[in-house]
Amino acid sequence: MPDKVYNLYEAKTHLSQLVDRAAKGEEIVIAKAGVPLAKLISVAQQKGKRKPGGWEGKIRIADDFDAPLPAEIQAAFEGRAYENH
Repeated sequence: MPDKVYNLYEAKTHLSQLVDRAAKGEEIVIAKAGVPLAKLISVAQQKGKRKPGGWEGKIRIADDFDAPLPAEIQAAFEGRAYENH
């Protein structure tokens, strides 16, 4: 837990400065009526470009992956009762 917890009023008043501090890696905890409710942290920067194909050979997709669903399952997805006629 950080050394200081900011109350909601104080956080609203100094939001820009708190965001700058969080962007530099500091964790900012915001409380309401003395109860910690939220944490302001830096958004992790994406490291490099994504390279597709990392799961190649590690997963298998069934041949019938995109086949129509059985009637009773389709009925459930559509919120209706399945009637087997």
